[in-house]
Amino acid sequence: MKNFPIAKSRRLRSTPYTERIENQGVSSYTVYNHMLLPASFESLEADYQHLKNYVQVWDVAAERQVEISGRDSAKLVQLMTCRDLSKSKIGKCYYAPLIDNDGLLVNDPIINKLAEDKWWLSIADSDVIFFAKGLAAGNNFEVEIKEPNVNILAVQGPLSNNLMTKLFGEQIKQLKFFNFNYFDFKESKYFIARSGWSKQGGFEIYVENDKAGQDLYDALFENGKEFNVKPGCPNLIERIEGALLSYGNDFDNKDNPFEANFDNFINLESEVNFLGKDKLKKINQDGIKRKLRGVKIDHNSINMNCEKTLFDDNNKIVGYLRSAVYSPTFKKVVGIAMINKPYWNTKDPFKIEINEKIYVGTVCDLPFI
Repeated sequence: MKNFPIAKSRRLRSTPYTERIENQGVSSYTVYNHMLLPASFESLEADYQHLKNYVQVWDVAAERQVEISGRDSAKLVQLMTCRDLSKSKIGKCYYAPLIDNDGLLVNDPIINKLAEDKWWLSIADSDVIFFAKGLAAGNNFEVEIKEPNVNILAVQGPLSNNLMTKLFGEQIKQLKFFNFNYFDFKESKYFIARSGWSKQGGFEIYVENDKAGQDLYDALFENGKEFNVKPGCPNLIERIEGALLSYGNDFDNKDNPFEANFDNFINLESEVNFLGKDKLKKINQDGIKRKLRGVKIDHNSINMNCEKTLFDDNNKIVGYLRSAVYSPTFKKVVGIAMINKPYWNTKDPFKIEINEKIYVGTVCDLPFI
């Protein structure tokens, strides 16, 4: 599949770090929340191997925030998600699927609780701000909804602790997973969460001042030389192996949260009110007919620009491949697929067409690693 250059414009926003990552050799972009998101530097596999062994700094400013504040902010945030947030605490991060009135998925943000009346929804790729504004207007909620100027830097990899401690001190080690706090560096204070879109461990720095962010970016590289720091980005191989789901790729607004294996974040027995609650109760009662599963395919490459159909020996549909990549760990293609119920636990192989040739694969559990 041929890659084409991206034509930059005002509609396709750069980040405060774009000039720096281009000087460092970013080799491809994708578009995420109307913004540039790096997709690779040296190569997908080389970036993957480095991420698993050292530390990387990511420009993930494309992970935009929807800020919801005001007297009814907690009501609105709860209305949007099937996860019970009634006992949520300031300083914590909550993975929370957003649901529409039909019980279908709208997004899967990390919700950061900054105050009892102030929340940041760190969103995946979709226009959640309009969803929130529509719900607020329709329910006459007293809230303010905006996109703040927050541009995230992620520090990811097994040596991320070493680098972050060097800049922010020993206290950064006390920050627990899916918690955030404020830390000082030079003249600025930074909102830092123990989180990130990798399974290698790390931090996300929610930068609220462009100049401070650029200074921090430079400092991370200057101080990270001894840890072999490099620029990086969310890595497709590492993401799929770790089953870190991607809204718009692995699931979208045609899927419900049970099909996406979000059962632990669906609180149907709680007393909180949220969109689609009755629909989700019925779906749960009736049972689902498909869900996301892993697949392994006996081939050494694949290009995914749309979902691919999986068939059994009788040409019945097994499911649809949503994301896939060659894994240097498993020496075959691994992927995430929406699999029909009769095939969830089958050991029988399926067939898939790749570049006009038929290959075989098997259904397996997620995650791969």
